[in-house]
Amino acid sequence: MPTKEITLEAARFEDESLNVGDYVEDQIESVTFDRITTQTAKQVIVQKVREAERAMVVDQFRDQEGEIVTGVVKKVNRDNISLEIKSEGMAGNAEAVILREDMLPRENFRPGDRIRGVLYAVRPEARGAQLFVTRSKPEMLIELFRIEVPEIGEEVIEIKAAARDPGSRAKIAVKTNDKRIDPVGACVGMRGARVQAVSTELGGERIDIVLWDDNPAQFVINAMAPADVASIVVDEDKHTMDIAVEAGNLAQAIGRNGQNVRLASH
Repeated sequence: MPTKEITLEAARFEDESLNVGDYVEDQIESVTFDRITTQTAKQVIVQKVREAERAMVVDQFRDQEGEIVTGVVKKVNRDNISLEIKSEGMAGNAEAVILREDMLPRENFRPGDRIRGVLYAVRPEARGAQLFVTRSKPEMLIELFRIEVPEIGEEVIEIKAAARDPGSRAKIAVKTNDKRIDPVGACVGMRGARVQAVSTELGGERIDIVLWDDNPAQFVINAMAPADVASIVVDEDKHTMDIAVEAGNLAQAIGRNGQNVRLASH
């Protein structure tokens, strides 16, 4: 398509044989640029290409925030790991980062390893789009259950809350929208297959599946499992609860280093 138009009168001033719709060619003299001008032009072009690539990465991955992505370890640094992840519609791979706090304790990776994590942030920064992936946040636990338990994707079962001591222990609260379905049993799976698959992905993290209850007191009782709660006193003004357990259940209620009661209070 022509980039410019010219009147017939002006065109025939150059060539009387031209008619409406014909093309007019105009020879342009070549221009010689000095080295500095050439280098500046190159830098501008490279910058614009990078900006376009950055915008493309942001557009491609913005809709994937909160979902599990799979990547290949590119480089292991002291404070983070660089991953290469691929998205449909992109010719090449995008680079993502897993910060040390987003990894599980004692988790070690080498270049070439394939790992999964939840994409939790897409930030368009000057040096390039930054994609942040986590394996330690509760979202990772939730998304793994979403993969392993079809009833969650079908919205028959809802995940209402999740808390983690990454790599060690976690609690997840579930409810059913179909009274015929046991949400806890569905998440555990036949012979524990579903919960075991999630636990294995998280380095053997022990997972308690808790029945959700709209009554806060009853939910706390459920969340304190496996310890039995003898009594519970609710202070609605202070938004606190005092829980009592039998002496024989005290250690179980508190958990190792206060783990059980801490997770239950989330």
